[in-house]
Amino acid sequence: METREKIIEVAKEQFMRFGVRSVTMDDIARQAGISKKTIYQEFADKNQLVYDTFSSALEQDIARMEDLPKIKDGIIEHLVGLTYFIRKRFSEMNPLVMNEIQRYFPQCWRLFEEFKHGHILKEITELLEKGKEEGFFRPEINTEILALIRLEQMMIIFDPIKFPPSKYSQVELQLQIFEHFLYGIFTEKGREAYLNQKEKAV
Repeated sequence: METREKIIEVAKEQFMRFGVRSVTMDDIARQAGISKKTIYQEFADKNQLVYDTFSSALEQDIARMEDLPKIKDGIIEHLVGLTYFIRKRFSEMNPLVMNEIQRYFPQCWRLFEEFKHGHILKEITELLEKGKEEGFFRPEINTEILALIRLEQMMIIFDPIKFPPSKYSQVELQLQIFEHFLYGIFTEKGREAYLNQKEKAV
């Protein structure tokens, strides 16, 4: 692994575990087994390191999502795959990370907004349309509105005022909200297929 990649991987692990602001360049250098000077040879400052690390994390998320069962190959299988992705992704993340990114790292937040609307929204829209076509989702739902609602549902858990991290698990929140959303749009056929697929996956 090249030095730059190693620094990004260590930074990613530290940021996800402890939050972005509390982790220093000294912490990353120590965990990576290199000098702080070496980090500054690769990154101008912490802001650049945070940006490049966040960008790398988003690329990994896209790759992970592409490994899920494809929507065209099975809506229900894809949905169950998403529950496992959610469980893994949010079990690894400090609940303060997204709040810190939004408040203190505007370039990273813009990157995330582009990812959210350019990738996630497109994925949700495709999922809803395909589910309606195959009879798993109610035909009368408005795809555009529901896709935007789902996008906002995914973000609401990062508000520490509404959902204090000391009280709520991010994984549990995301899964509860996700399944609440699904049961609101399932047809009977969709609900039964989803429950059956979940049982098989256990």
